[in-house]
Amino acid sequence: MTTKSNDQAAKPPAKDPWDLPDVSGLTVGVLGGTGPQGSGLAYRLARVGQRVIIGSRAADRARTAAEEIGHGVEGADNAECARRSDIVIVAVPWDGHAKTLESLREELGGKLVVDCVNPLGFDKKGAYALKPEEGSAAEQAAALLPGSRVTAAFHHLSAVLLQDRSVEEIDTDVMVLGEARADTDTVQALAGRIPGMRGVFAGRLRNAHQVESLVANLISVNRRYKAHAGLRTTDV
Repeated sequence: MTTKSNDQAAKPPAKDPWDLPDVSGLTVGVLGGTGPQGSGLAYRLARVGQRVIIGSRAADRARTAAEEIGHGVEGADNAECARRSDIVIVAVPWDGHAKTLESLREELGGKLVVDCVNPLGFDKKGAYALKPEEGSAAEQAAALLPGSRVTAAFHHLSAVLLQDRSVEEIDTDVMVLGEARADTDTVQALAGRIPGMRGVFAGRLRNAHQVESLVANLISVNRRYKAHAGLRTTDV
């Protein structure tokens, strides 16, 4: 008769990948919260009871946008938004990405940062992916914010659907990338608060480029089929 070694006996069971934390009490900041994607995400999260602060370079502009969103959303300048939030979503335009994050390095220290920026170019043939020197927007964020915990998510969402108040559910999966499981679990849980959405772990930040780039393909899909396409993963 054989017996298991002490090491084998002590091995904990595998963690259920759908056992995600309760994030309902966290404050979510949205940098670029006055833009279409940022304001859409702020609306969807606030609608389910999440405390949300949107940030802008101009506090007055953020407060005006927050009043239009409603559901208790607050507006502030980017620095105050970052300071007061537990999780900070970066939804700024790509051409202002690096400058914005560099200016907020101190305020974002120790924060969980969710980068959803898609580096894209446009010409007469349509949208195409750009590749930052660091590899991706998320990796650029990680390089610029060494004191923050950077993840990547919310790339493939239609701003039109996010902002459409007649749409009750957003039928899509959200690819979540990051270096620490606790952080990606938190972001997955946040995505899962929005009806119709599901957060799915999709690898480490070194794989963020292809996730960001896929948006160029979705733009082509949307133009051809007059749609607001999202993504669903099968068998998970």
